Amino acid sequence: MELEKIISAVDHTLLTQGATWEEIRLICQEARTYGTASVCIPPSYVKQAADYLQGEIPVCTVIGFPNGYQTTETKVFEAEDAIENGASEIDMVINIGWVKEGKYEQVENEIRMLKTVCGDLILKVIIETCLLSEEEKIELCHVVTRAGADFIKTSTGFSTGGATFEDVALFAAHVGEHVKIKAAGGIAALEDAWRFLELGASRLGTSRIVKLLQERGEAE
Repeated sequence: MELEKIISAVDHTLLTQGATWEEIRLICQEARTYGTASVCIPPSYVKQAADYLQGEIPVCTVIGFPNGYQTTETKVFEAEDAIENGASEIDMVINIGWVKEGKYEQVENEIRMLKTVCGDLILKVIIETCLLSEEEKIELCHVVTRAGADFIKTSTGFSTGGATFEDVALFAAHVGEHVKIKAAGGIAALEDAWRFLELGASRLGTSRIVKLLQERGEAE
């Protein structure tokens, strides 16, 4: 297990409803100290965080979060606003209802529109695996690939379940070569984080890994 590889894959995350700027500023400080891949924070704090970090750590934010049932036009506006405020990575939630209705073309078009907004910036697509059948997950791997997104992401962390080893392995078997994988939701152990990377994840959405490293340092 390589701790440096784990931490460099972490999107250090704080998305709770009651998050304050002081808490956001703290995770920005921690991200700088440990060298995480990004900080993943609510849209309302993007400008403050971007000004605070001055490009040292990428700022990621969430769009259509956590339910995904906003209109496409609303998600486009959210993404444009976030990017204008300094976000360099966007994690969008798809419309799960459309998936259940078999409206994959609409899901794909929405992702494509968000990728157009993002341009060269990173777009991650949250499909909320705990609410989907295996068939739906596989089809969404194809949809995300065709739409040109950069990542497929397991979970918001706000539904009935988070990342599983099985889902990350399933993604790795079905996404296109250019699509990376983000495991998120419930990652609370270094061993689990390493296993997700071994299975093919490139990013880990978690608030816990930095805390574990801090505890490990104190113990040592």
